[in-house]
Order: sequence, then C-alpha cells, then structure tokens
Amino acid sequence: MRVLAVDPGSAKCGLAVVDERGGVLARGVVPTETVAAVVNAWYKAHRPQLLVVGKGTSLKRVRQELAELRLPLEVVREEHTTMRARARYFEENPPRGWRRLIPLSLQTPPVPVDDYAAVLIAEDYLSAREEGETAGIR
Repeated sequence: MRVLAVDPGSAKCGLAVVDERGGVLARGVVPTETVAAVVNAWYKAHRPQLLVVGKGTSLKRVRQELAELRLPLEVVREEHTTMRARARYFEENPPRGWRRLIPLSLQTPPVPVDDYAAVLIAEDYLSAREEGETAGIR
C-alpha cells in the first residue's frame, strides 16, 4: 500500500509519500495555502491509495482544502510526531564539528521537520494497518 501523509500546520504542512515496500518516495514542507495543489500533483505522480492527515494544528482548514480533491482521506492520531521527527532528522543528519559535542536534546534542527512528521504519520498508519489495529479516528 502507498499513502500520501500530511502533517497539517497553520503556516506550513509536511508532506510525504510512503510505500510499505518501497519506503519514503517523496517528502517536503509546503505553505499551508498551497497544500491542495501540491497534494494533487503528488497524487498524479505517485498514485497513493489513500491520503492520511494527522489530527493536529489546522486540521479543519487543511481537511477542507483537501476535500475538494476527492481523494480517499483518513484522519489519524499523531502523538509525539514533532519530537520523533526531530530525532529522525538528527539520525539522518547527525551534527558535525563542534555541534556533535552538544546533546541533541539541546539542539534545534536548522530546517523545519514537518516532512519528517508526515513520514512518521504514514509509517504509523501502515504499521497499525499491518498489525490489524484501527489507526484512524475519522
């Protein structure tokens, strides 16, 4: 299964296309006002079976914009995705030089990590689906 995940935010949204066999196919951070256009383009490019949106900041606004696309959409929980996204960022981009001496808990990533949060939302959904759990809250 392939899902397109959205981590909704008031100013920006994280997006990710994740395939349960192929891993992360695309990820990015876009302004909230362009999320529908980008999701539509990514849908055409990657053909996900489902749009998964985290139940977070600006869910209502983002969900209204995405509803116009007429894609299957499921709203899911997103507990602790921001903190987990920071950890994933530092796993993939470990600090270099003198920054490696500072504990990661005291560092802030130099870029937004909303796309990493979207990856985690997708992975959590696919994992719960595989285990037969109900990930969605609709």
